Amino acid sequence: MAPIQAARPQFDPTLNLVTDHGLCGERGLVATAAAALAGGITLLQYRAKEIPIRRALAEAIELVALARAHGVPMIVNDRLDLALAAEADGLHLGASDMPPAVARHLLGERRILGWSVTCAGDLAEVDPAVIDYVGLGPVFATSTKPDAAPPLGLDGFRALRGEIPVPVIGIGGIDIDRTLALIAAGADGVAVISAICGEDDPERAARRLRQTIEAARGER
Repeated sequence: MAPIQAARPQFDPTLNLVTDHGLCGERGLVATAAAALAGGITLLQYRAKEIPIRRALAEAIELVALARAHGVPMIVNDRLDLALAAEADGLHLGASDMPPAVARHLLGERRILGWSVTCAGDLAEVDPAVIDYVGLGPVFATSTKPDAAPPLGLDGFRALRGEIPVPVIGIGGIDIDRTLALIAAGADGVAVISAICGEDDPERAARRLRQTIEAARGER
């Protein structure tokens, strides 16, 4: 009898918040995430590259519980050890991280695995047997990632999106107006940082973005 393969987790790529400690300011990262969840984000990504592991683990555990209370997956950016220790719902990797196939082996089949594509050269790793979704970008110039690759622009995004056999989330310099254009260009959702973390009212910002995406889908 063939072994039973674990089912991949279901998730909604519509609106992904990537956290940023600096932009959250005095309000704090956890409070910002809570407001964004109330506003309708569908995926929460914890980015903590420079945060000491004990602090990051405490925050990640708190975010996992908070996100699950809203029925939203919480995934960790880059740090496999942190994702496993916090029992997060998944991991997001880029070209400078471990190969996706290795990460999938360590994560198992019951967690989400995302992969960043910044250029055509990154497409070789996009195996739908391994990767659940792609973060494609930066589409526009962004100040939240100093080492970001050159912007793809909408034409570049559209061209690469056509080569990707899994859901695609556009990222990089995304705001309300650009969200409309990205959905029209074939994005399954968007990922934002400053458009929520940098706003005075992150719940309202998340709600407006979610409504914009839903409206854009109706026009596509």
